[in-house]
Amino acid sequence: MREPTPQEIEQIESALAGGRKIEAIKLYRAATGCDLKDSKDAIDALIPQLREKDPARYAKLSQGAGCASLLLVCFGLAWLVTAMTSA
Repeated sequence: MREPTPQEIEQIESALAGGRKIEAIKLYRAATGCDLKDSKDAIDALIPQLREKDPARYAKLSQGAGCASLLLVCFGLAWLVTAMTSA
């Protein structure tokens, strides 16, 4: 494993600034040779630092309520439809 170069760090930060977290994880993996979990953990640890440093630039990054919230809403709607049709 190696440390990303300044150019690679800028690419990662640019991807995050654009709200492209998955791209940032891929860039980090390519730059460091880390596995997917370690790369995701590194990006997740980097996000709060970047938000603190420049909140306006990193405003597009989600607050972490993405997929889980969507699944919860979908299950809730499915339950509601099922309850309404069986009554």
